[in-house]
Amino acid sequence: MIPRADHLHTLVLVGLPGSGKSTVGRQLARRLRIPFTDSDHVIKQRIGCSIREYFQREGEASFRDLEQQVLAEIVAGRQCVLATGGGAVLREANRQKLREAGPVVYLHATAGELWRRLRRDAQRPLLQVPDPQDKLRQLFAERDPLYRETADFVVETGRPSVNTLVNMITMQLELAGLLGTG
Repeated sequence: MIPRADHLHTLVLVGLPGSGKSTVGRQLARRLRIPFTDSDHVIKQRIGCSIREYFQREGEASFRDLEQQVLAEIVAGRQCVLATGGGAVLREANRQKLREAGPVVYLHATAGELWRRLRRDAQRPLLQVPDPQDKLRQLFAERDPLYRETADFVVETGRPSVNTLVNMITMQLELAGLLGTG
């Protein structure tokens, strides 16, 4: 049986940088046969530069304004699996929009696991600091409660393969009656 996303408009993935939102989201969209959208990719296309450059040039507040606008447009549009930026939950307006859009899945990983995945990644703006491991711990402490507040489901992303995570998420959605089969 192949799951069908008939009862789903937007399936939202939230979590810290490196939790697997884009990787899992692409596979999940393929499995559900619906489009995949990465809000950070949409933002990059719109601004014509990297988010890191935009952050440095315009500041975080300006980026968060743009992110809020882009998220609202995406969830008002066509059906999709949406991978959000790690900070999308910082604004109450975004948390509300994401909850209204459809089920929200928090891809949870510990700060230590995220550090293992990201320690060589130079593209993430918030980790371009003298002590990126400490910064990850701070981000986790600040954002974990917001992800949990927003999420309908929490999925541990520690060591399972991407395929296993996709299976876990589709099973949760099926149990909740949000996916048909056929």
